[in-house]
Amino acid sequence: MSAPKSTASKDAPSSTAAAPAKPRRFMADVWVTVAAFVLAFIVSAIVMVAADPEINKEWSYLFSRPDALTDSWAQISSAYAALFQGAFGSWQAFTATTAQSAPLICGGLAIGLGFKAGLFNIGGQGQAIAGATLAAWVGFNFHSLPLPIHLLFAVIAGFVGGAIWGGIAGVLKARAGANEVIVTIMLNYVASGLLAWLLTTKAFQMPGRTDPIAPIVDWNATFPRMVGSQLHLGFFLALLLAVGTWWLLDRTVLGFQIRAVGSNPNASATAGMNTNSIIAWTMVISGGLAGMAGVEVALGPISGATPTQLSIGLVGTIGFDAITVALLGRSKPLGIVLAGLFWGAMNQGGLRMQAMTQTSLDLVRVIQAVIVMFVAAPMLVKTILPFLKTRKEKHTNKRDRGPVPADTTKGALA
Repeated sequence: MSAPKSTASKDAPSSTAAAPAKPRRFMADVWVTVAAFVLAFIVSAIVMVAADPEINKEWSYLFSRPDALTDSWAQISSAYAALFQGAFGSWQAFTATTAQSAPLICGGLAIGLGFKAGLFNIGGQGQAIAGATLAAWVGFNFHSLPLPIHLLFAVIAGFVGGAIWGGIAGVLKARAGANEVIVTIMLNYVASGLLAWLLTTKAFQMPGRTDPIAPIVDWNATFPRMVGSQLHLGFFLALLLAVGTWWLLDRTVLGFQIRAVGSNPNASATAGMNTNSIIAWTMVISGGLAGMAGVEVALGPISGATPTQLSIGLVGTIGFDAITVALLGRSKPLGIVLAGLFWGAMNQGGLRMQAMTQTSLDLVRVIQAVIVMFVAAPMLVKTILPFLKTRKEKHTNKRDRGPVPADTTKGALA
């Protein structure tokens, strides 16, 4: 009786062919993202030229004095050169970019983690405010604590504050079925109003002041900064959190469960996973990471070499910008780090661009918005640049168009 023939030889080619599929898909995504950036800068350049009245006049007599193209290029190149120099043109500029990027990276990790579980945590702003509030409170109290202990307690307090704020939405989602988008939006307003009220109380308001501002954070609770630059420990903490998030998602059971629930919650529940618990814990961790964005702002030293003071507008729009960073980074820790650096570079470089070329800082917002539009709609980029489509997508497009209708004119003429 002959042994059954092995199918290994038949399966080997298919498995070998499938192996490079993931790297090819990754590179395709990279090229689409790069193309989105290029298209965004082209669109922004057109807006820049259209917004300049002097260049508009030159375009009106293009054929009699064809210097409009030269002046347009000079305007575009000088603006983008100033943007780059302001972000990366010197060590001081680069370190200022890292200071801008650190809270964006933390916030982006928070939103990206929620995306992995199929949750839209739009409450990063409120969670960052909660984290900044508790971190600053610990920072301007407990004056007798030494540097490592005081700073560590302040950081932990900020993480816990954000985790509690995110956990509220997580528990309501898991136990009551509440929509996390609506709940987190409302919690943003609650956090903002609560901070405004706290800054009028004795526990938070600076003695001798009538305006809503807190005491200065102790140096012992401020991130140590490299002399002569704005690079501080908080940036390296943000990178460490990115590594930790990657490890959580790719190397732990909880990370596998988070991704499974995000892919198919019904199948995860059928497999025996406690989806409600996973959702709640995801929001707790996501809120803690968003709280760390507030910690970066509250404990990061200002460029004037002075500690920070908690105020109503201290957090700014970091929680909302973090959503964009997570989208740009495609919810992957490495991508979020790069997206956070880019977003911080745009914010920092835009200041120099405005000062050197009198180009409105609003143009930077236009560039950022157009980039997000293109990155969020990869098929739009591929439609504009068809060579970026994969063979599978081209084949799918042909199939969707259906069969070519038969030519009936010959029969009619006959």
